[in-house]
Amino acid sequence: MPTRILLEGRPGVGKSTVVRRLAALLLNRRAVGFTTEEIRQRGARTGFALETVDSGLRAVLAHVDLPGPPRVGRYGVDLGVMERLALPPLRSADPARGELVLIDELGRMELACTAFQDVVRWLFTSEIDIVATVHVKSDPFTDALKRRADIELVQVNRGNRDALPEDLAARFDSP
Repeated sequence: MPTRILLEGRPGVGKSTVVRRLAALLLNRRAVGFTTEEIRQRGARTGFALETVDSGLRAVLAHVDLPGPPRVGRYGVDLGVMERLALPPLRSADPARGELVLIDELGRMELACTAFQDVVRWLFTSEIDIVATVHVKSDPFTDALKRRADIELVQVNRGNRDALPEDLAARFDSP
């Protein structure tokens, strides 16, 4: 049975850092998927970049200067970035190759892409191991995932965020 872990936590607690460190620690397992990172200018957050785990391709997913639609808060979201960068490695994930899917994050910006929602639904019914980050805020899509019996919901906080990457790597990276 595949392992499906949702890392839940408040903004800024370190969920993305946990996923990036997990990907870097894996020695015997190929990770695919994506991470997100804040874009800051003069100390203020102005957007978010998306970067693929396996190839390091990077693009601006959301920014205050992007017109959208869609718009999430003050950010315009470039859904083409989801289509071009995030979806291909997720669609090609193969349990026969022993890949681990990393998704950072299942948030409003990413979920604005209907094709991404479809791929996530497929992944969570496949035989692929998954680690994904989710916000603590209620959302119909992520709430449904959190209620699934096959999901392990892990709370990320300042007390456990530093140890989590090594703990998770030990679970997924056994030779």
